[in-house]
Amino acid sequence: MEAEKTAAAAGVDQATQSLIEHIERHVLEAVQAPACASITNLVLIEVTIAPDALPGPRELRLVTARGVSNPLQFHVGQLPESSRKPMIAASLQVLGKEAAALRKRPPEEAEVRITLPCTVNGQMASGEVNSYRFHAEKGQRLVIATQARQLIPYLADAVPGWFQPVLALYDSNGKELAYADDYRFHPDPVLLYQAPADGEYVFAIRDGLYRGREDFVYRISAGELPFVTSLFPLGGPVGTAPSPALSGCGLAGAKLDPTPATTRPGIVMLATSNKGLASNRLPFMLDTLPELLDTEPNDTTATAQKVTLPVIINGRIERPGDWDVFQFTGHANDPLVVEVQARRLDSPLDSVIKLTDADGKVLACNDDCEDLTSGIHTHHADSQLMTNLPADGNYFVHIGDTAQHSGEDYGYRLRISAPQPDFELRVVPSSVGLALKSAATLSVYAVRKDGFTGPIKLLLKNPPPEFTAAPVLIAENQTLAKFTFKCGPTPTSVPVQLVVAGTAMLGTLQAEREAVPAEDRMQAFLWRHLVPATDLPVLVYDPKLQPQPKRVAPVRPPPADAPATAATPPPATAAPGTNPLPAGKPKFTKQQIAGRLRQLKLLYEDGLLTDAFYNAKVTECEAVP
Repeated sequence: MEAEKTAAAAGVDQATQSLIEHIERHVLEAVQAPACASITNLVLIEVTIAPDALPGPRELRLVTARGVSNPLQFHVGQLPESSRKPMIAASLQVLGKEAAALRKRPPEEAEVRITLPCTVNGQMASGEVNSYRFHAEKGQRLVIATQARQLIPYLADAVPGWFQPVLALYDSNGKELAYADDYRFHPDPVLLYQAPADGEYVFAIRDGLYRGREDFVYRISAGELPFVTSLFPLGGPVGTAPSPALSGCGLAGAKLDPTPATTRPGIVMLATSNKGLASNRLPFMLDTLPELLDTEPNDTTATAQKVTLPVIINGRIERPGDWDVFQFTGHANDPLVVEVQARRLDSPLDSVIKLTDADGKVLACNDDCEDLTSGIHTHHADSQLMTNLPADGNYFVHIGDTAQHSGEDYGYRLRISAPQPDFELRVVPSSVGLALKSAATLSVYAVRKDGFTGPIKLLLKNPPPEFTAAPVLIAENQTLAKFTFKCGPTPTSVPVQLVVAGTAMLGTLQAEREAVPAEDRMQAFLWRHLVPATDLPVLVYDPKLQPQPKRVAPVRPPPADAPATAATPPPATAAPGTNPLPAGKPKFTKQQIAGRLRQLKLLYEDGLLTDAFYNAKVTECEAVP
């Protein structure tokens, strides 16, 4: 309706007005020479969300004629949403000088008025601060939660590697009331604040280094929302309904979402619902070993809590400098594993563990242990040690926090048991495009647990028709293998899903583990992370077929008064005041004419030229000798 009114006011028809708007948008948003290749192209998609869709993240991939992209997260929300206007980029960007390249937003877009609760979406330009003004009443417990790094974990060509959002809350006079540049060990900040009085408030977001680019995107949900800060215990026995105690905001009367009783051992994500709104999700571990809670006082070997192996102990580091100590009886040469799960379960605990004998001698200790399956965690803060007991007798396991921090949020799960050899697999990349009757190679990483060293046989599990792969062996003690598969002579109209699985002998039993698709991402030039994805789509295409144009050029009829044969065009002459053209030398080369025709075709297919203009320019090119 607005477009029709604008067209009528300008005295043009609706089709012309639509073309004008399309050209303007293309000129404003196109980046001819971007600072990086990853934002060269712009694709607009339309997403339809089912009315009964559950809130939470989804994976979006772009499928082209010749492949499938890496996944990006798209979040289904539960609140009214608004979005700032897209960032307007200059036609030329220079890496390191983005501030000079990006056009600034107009002053009227610096601050946006919103009504709570809501979710706002935006992009961060270099040197920019985005502000949102709202009204709150005295006593309202506000939750202002940011999603930024969660949306795009690592930017391959940015330093230090991701958008680092900073969040601040101000009163109507501009006085800062609260500030956050993270939430515990998560880079995305969260503000939990109780309004002291009725009035106007403003929250603002910026990058920590005032950087910005089109892919520095964010979502902020604000209002009186349910938000879980911690749960305890952090896990429980498989086959039972989880019932942890929850801490946080807006949880009065909240109910924990049910977990299927058939859930297998591993991490599940739990959330609560309150007044029709779902909270943030927290990880909860399900296991098969016997479990118990730690019992205070157990700070020293004299007051150590006695346990029988194997066991998983759910506990907390409750006071600064607190140590929890557990006593067990062991025998000479018994193999032993002591493992902490805390940071991987969203606990802020940075654990440290040690094993001592009855005389207090330290037999083994550990602070951090790397886990390739932990996704985008940048600090492997959980501890693990493996050793053999030297003699029969009593032994003590001590657990504390490296920085001597503590609180009800500092929960842990401590496993003390004999080794449980096992393995997990990760396959990289998480999507493949290949031509007919060709092959592709994947990297498969083996994550070996509790000293497992045996060979692992890789294969395609239930492959689609025309897909084959020879078995590949990850040799003893090896952690990486290249896995090659082949496709047939038939293209796939839509991507098919492949599953790579590995089999190995764990003791006397053969175990099979499916490889989790992942993207290999680098954090600031050194550390690499295997960021998990949900599936492994593969597209097979015919390289001889060209994609159909989005818009087909019309057939150009000859002019009514044109002769049967085209007349010879007049010889080219030089413009007044310029050097005359050399006799017999054409004005344009065949390569230049062909290039111009290609450019016209691309602009026409993109909807940027009218039929009449396109036909006229093509006629000019064809008339050039």
